[in-house]
Amino acid sequence: MLRYTGLDATQFAPLFDLDDATLAAQGISRVICDASPGFPCRITLEDAEPGETLLLLSFQHQDAATAYRAKGPIFVRQKVSRTYDSHELPPVMRTRMLSVRAYDAGGMMVDADLADGTAVEVLCEKLLARADIAYLHVHNAKPGCYAARVERA
Repeated sequence: MLRYTGLDATQFAPLFDLDDATLAAQGISRVICDASPGFPCRITLEDAEPGETLLLLSFQHQDAATAYRAKGPIFVRQKVSRTYDSHELPPVMRTRMLSVRAYDAGGMMVDADLADGTAVEVLCEKLLARADIAYLHVHNAKPGCYAARVERA
């Protein structure tokens, strides 16, 4: 069984209180969703609805002390308190081409593959069946943005 998890909302909440100039000084942009899909929230693992406020920021999603340490752009929605944590495939992953990256316990990438949203669960199960793989990171394949963490339930 798989476990999909979004990012913890509490780490981003204070950023929404900052003014746009302060955010910009940190490389963060406040944006308003103008189309759905298109603004995938990394907390709720859902696409934002038109009119919602989000932040676009660079986030260190792979914090391993290896050459695979990585950060990249993500969207997070304002006024959310529920972090996605479920055995169900997140809505935001169902309709996209995805890149799945497999890491060992030390944070070294040991495998990677592509799958569309209809086949990603099978790929994740196949990868996590291997004893040398500790967790997976899923990214949107086209823009390369981090999407979610997947691990054994």
